[in-house]
Formats: sequence, C-alpha cells, structure tokens
Amino acid sequence: MFPTPAPKLFKNTYDFESKPMVKPTGFREYDARWLFGDEINLMGVQALGMGLGTLLGEMGVKREIVTGHDYRSYSSSIKLALATGLMAAGCKVHDIGLAVTPMAYFAQFDLDVPAVAMVTASHNENGWTGVKMGAARPLTFGPDEMTRLKEIVLKAAFDLSGGGSYVFHENFPARYIADMTNRPKLSRPIKVIAACGNGTAGAFAPKVLELIGADVIPMDAELDYTFPRYNPNPEDLKMLHAIRDAVLEHGAEVGLGFDGDGDRCGVVDDTGDEIFADKVGVMLARDLSALHPGSTFVVDVKSTGLFATDPVLIANGVKADYWKTGHSYIKRRVNALSALAGFEKSGHYFFNAPIGRGYDDGLVSALAILDMLDRNPGKKMSELKLALPKTWGSPTMSPHCDDEVKYGVIDKVVKRFEDKKAKGEALDGHAIIDLVTVNGVRVVTDDGTWGLVRASSNKPELVVVVESPVSEARMREMFHAVDGVLRENPEVGAYNQTI
Repeated sequence: MFPTPAPKLFKNTYDFESKPMVKPTGFREYDARWLFGDEINLMGVQALGMGLGTLLGEMGVKREIVTGHDYRSYSSSIKLALATGLMAAGCKVHDIGLAVTPMAYFAQFDLDVPAVAMVTASHNENGWTGVKMGAARPLTFGPDEMTRLKEIVLKAAFDLSGGGSYVFHENFPARYIADMTNRPKLSRPIKVIAACGNGTAGAFAPKVLELIGADVIPMDAELDYTFPRYNPNPEDLKMLHAIRDAVLEHGAEVGLGFDGDGDRCGVVDDTGDEIFADKVGVMLARDLSALHPGSTFVVDVKSTGLFATDPVLIANGVKADYWKTGHSYIKRRVNALSALAGFEKSGHYFFNAPIGRGYDDGLVSALAILDMLDRNPGKKMSELKLALPKTWGSPTMSPHCDDEVKYGVIDKVVKRFEDKKAKGEALDGHAIIDLVTVNGVRVVTDDGTWGLVRASSNKPELVVVVESPVSEARMREMFHAVDGVLRENPEVGAYNQTI
C-alpha cells in the first residue's frame, strides 16, 4: 500500500522529505487539489506523475504530455516533481512554463500532444496546489479516470518503464497570444476593466484585450501569489465590488474579472452591477443563436431556468440541455452533443467552432462578450441584461463541510426532499413539483422558484444556489427553506457568503 500519512505522523524533517505523502481526498471528481505540505509533499507529487504516466499507458494513450504551472511560490517545484514522475513512467514531457490553464489546453492542439497536466489550484487560496489532467483533447478527466488514478497512486501500482524525456518550449505564451488575436479587431475601442486579482491571468489578459482593439484599464494585473486585495475568483464578492468601483470610476462599458488560472471570466456591467455567469450565458446564447439558429447550448443544473423559457431563445430554435455541474462534465456534454457552447454558473464557458476548440478559456469568453457588445452598437451591457426576463438569483454560496462526509450529507438531504415530495409536504406554502437529482438535488416549487444543493467537487464545501421568477423575497424564502434542511446535519458549517 502506498503510504499516505499526515505530516504530524512524521517524527522529523528527514522523514517528511524522504517519504511520499498523498492525502486520498485530494483526488476529486475531475481534478486533484491538496494543501501543499499538509496533504501532499514533493515526493507525493512525483508519485502522482508516475501514476498519471501509468494511467496513460493503461488507456492506450501515447505517453506524451503538456505541462505548465500557475504563479504561486511553490508551483514551479511541484511541476518539476510531477515531470520527474511522468518521465519515470516513460512520458515525453512538454513544458510550456508559466501559463494559464487554457494555454495548456491550447498547447495540446498546437504541439499535437494528446495529454495535459496543468499545475494549478485555480482560485483556491494560497497554500493549495492541484493538477488539471486530460488525455483526449479537449476533454479533461472525469470520475472514472480520477478513481483509477487514485487507485494506482495509493497502491503504488506503477509501470515505470522509463524512456521518458523532457523539452521546454521557450516563449510559448507568444504562440497562445497570437492564436487569440488572429481575428478581426473590434469596430470601436470598447472601454473595459480587466481585473486579474494578482493571479496568473494578469500576465496575459490585458495584452490580449488590447491587441484586439479594446481600451483596456488593467486592474490588479501584477502577479502576486499572496493575493493581497482579494481572491482571484469572479464569484467572490470582494473581487466583484472592486470591479464595480473601477467601472464607475473610469466610466467603463464593462468589467471583466479573471480567475486565478484564467479559465473563467466574471462580468460587471456599465452601472457597476454584477451579472451572474448564467445570465451572461443567456445573453451570449441570444447573440450567438441569432447568428447560428437552432443551436444547442449545454448548461449546468446551478444555472437559471431562462435557457429553457426565454422567448428570444425559443424563437431562435435553441435547444437547452441541463447537465451536471463541473467543467469536466459540461465539457464532455458539449463535445458529445456538438453543442455550440456550454455555460456553467461558476463562469466556465465552453465554445465549440467557430468560436473555440471546446475547452474553457476565460479570454475566449471575454472576447465573445466584447464581440456581443460590438454587434449591438448603441446598446449598453446593462441594457442587454435588462432585456432578459426578470428573475432573482443568488450567488453561489458554500457552507463548509469536510470532504470525508460531504457526499453522505448530500445523500441525506436528497432523501429528505424526496420524502417531503412523496408526502405532499409544502415548502414555505408551495408544493414541490420537481426534484432534479442528476447532481445533488434541485428542488422546484409550483411558482417556478428553485433551490439547489450539491457537494463541491474541489473543496470541503457544499454548494447552494436559489432563484425565483416571482420576487427577491421569494428567493430568500427558498434559501431559508433549503438552509433549514441543511441545518438538520451538524456536519454543515458556516457559509462563505449568503444573501
């Protein structure tokens, strides 16, 4: 059995540095994340590389892989430990250096390499590390691959055939930037705030937006892994409020907020109001379906019901497909259905040709938003938002729940709502008319108000979202009803934010 002790079990520094450590819960549904030093060490990362190389062999995939790293103090050393393990398992490693995650996905196509292992903890707080992996571009691993990888690593069932090699691709970001900007320029210089939260996207996003003709005001674009002002997460209220202030100060037409590894983009309109990512998705679907009638759009279960009910989308022949939350799930569904795009409430967007290559890239999303504004001269972002049917929705709220127990809690919550529906019990005076249990539980009442509870796939948290087409008060009632069921479980802790 491969050893997986916690650091406190090591008697001295020598043991800590000479024995691999990999906490099993770091293997999540579609990527891997650990607290570096507490849950994984460099030898554990090396073992992860050996396991990934072994898995590629089992899958019949050529043992050739792209890797890059985000801007954290320890990410480069983690990437090199991972590369050492991959080479021991016979892989040719293509290192693209400092990168946003979508740059690594792009490299799979540009370098004609089948697999990817991007070292990033995305928007997680400093101290976290992780790896986003895939072996069939543009897809990333799902639960089956992650479960098998976990088995290989924890059992040390490695195929160390050797014969690996390493190549570093100098100035690879220039190739990514050239690909992003090889397109017509905007017809006018749209003034945009490019907020990067001191994350890795700061090295690339402002430059790309400038090159396509935007009037860019960079914000927190200096790389600083301590994230001194706020976490680079476009769902974080501190980041959104900072973007709001900058939009109002500079009179910008739109504020764009990029997450830590650059695969998501949040939006603040010209009035300083946040537009939740699912509503931005509806706006983009309206714009794109006018150009491509009859298109299919995949959306996650956390998203607004407008994809199925918006009269403009219905008139454009749009087919809406609600699917499991998670970038790996939505990406696969977009690929399987040949959908034009997929949208997650978290801000992961997946555009197929002619817009993108099927993977999530915050810059591709930003360009699609600016193109939408460019195609609607005279209309502000706030006006495009107000043209949507009115609903009241919450941000994504995340009460703490330990990784070891969170799925069991969700099972109990699902059962509780199933019992309520079976018994005909009302929820704040409204009948439960539907339960969607493809990913946690989405409770829908007779007035169209709904609430979702699911387990987070990448942190020790649950995820709660509510929306109502009736009123803000009704939305808040649904939140309190859902939270009341959650509070029956003492394992559920405090929220990161609430409405």
